[in-house]
Amino acid sequence: MKSLKPSFFFLIAAIGALAIFSSTLSKTPVLPLFAASLGASPTDIGWIVIASTIPGVLISFPAGALADHLGTRRVLLASLVVFATAPFLYLGVENAWQLMAVRFYHGFATAIFGTVASAAIAERYTQDRAARLSTYSSATIVGRSLAPFLGGFLISLASYEAVYVACAISGVLALAAGLLLPENEPTQTKRSARPRFWASLKEVLSDRGILLVSTIEAAQYLVFGAIEAFLALYAASLGVPAWQIGIILGVQLVSIVFAKPLMGRLSDRIGRRRVILPGLAFGAGSVLLLPWASGFFGLAALSLTFGIGFATVTSSTSALVADLTRNGRFGASMGVLRTVMDVGQSIGPVLTGWMVAVAGYASAFNLLAVILLAAAVLLGTLFRMPPS
Repeated sequence: MKSLKPSFFFLIAAIGALAIFSSTLSKTPVLPLFAASLGASPTDIGWIVIASTIPGVLISFPAGALADHLGTRRVLLASLVVFATAPFLYLGVENAWQLMAVRFYHGFATAIFGTVASAAIAERYTQDRAARLSTYSSATIVGRSLAPFLGGFLISLASYEAVYVACAISGVLALAAGLLLPENEPTQTKRSARPRFWASLKEVLSDRGILLVSTIEAAQYLVFGAIEAFLALYAASLGVPAWQIGIILGVQLVSIVFAKPLMGRLSDRIGRRRVILPGLAFGAGSVLLLPWASGFFGLAALSLTFGIGFATVTSSTSALVADLTRNGRFGASMGVLRTVMDVGQSIGPVLTGWMVAVAGYASAFNLLAVILLAAAVLLGTLFRMPPS
């Protein structure tokens, strides 16, 4: 059995990288450009972008619980079918409403896959759980990072259709690799004794610890989504040229890719709290200092620091949720985490945009820092709670 573990982990990481590469390629940078070419208004484009995030809120939770009931392989393959088929639908799109419908369908793929893949890893690996989850996450980030470069290249040299053909190739490869996943996955309970669907949902929703950690994750992703959306605009307002803004955002991404596996291993050795709390402090401090940075080097250093803080927190939150999970309900637990996280990430840009319009960038960044500090207080509350 031990010899199967590296094979399974390599497969799930490779599938994740291919699937997320395909998903990201379908939207960055092609989606707004393709939508505009169809005559979509700025308001229409906003709805088209949001369309793929709605399934994350709707389906992550039940998909995870269903994986507990049916087994992760079946549910993963269902998501991979969506990854493989959705890109072909873009080729027949003729107006903005059709594009919105395709985006909504495509959103189910990432919503289901992200939840169930994390649950499968958390279930299989106990001693090095955080390291495995973090390494898997870094593999998907690599796929996400490469997609915009290829997408821009294909748009420039070929067409929008070429981008979606490349999406289809990657999605089909992910499905083909998914067929190699082992049939019999180790579980903490025998297959005949798998938890019932509704019982899983009820038990996980009543677990205060899992809900608290999910809220901490949501706070971190709220700030991440806000920084992702507004750091570039803030830098531009300071007169930083576009190529330097690309570097500022790029160093953050690179820091996340490399720091996550390292922080995951550290979390496995010294405990989740000792990793998450400094990560929240790093993130809060870097965001708080953003209004004081006046140029490229200061913003790049703070972006790098924020990336390390983000990687430090998220390297351990999924593992901590898995640690708190009872009776093998990993899918339902990861579904709660993913759902709450998606809500937080969706709120971040909206909240920050409102704050920037009302009070300016400094006040917006201060608010984001306070949110991370509040998350640290929540974490302290979790570890003071008596075991349930």
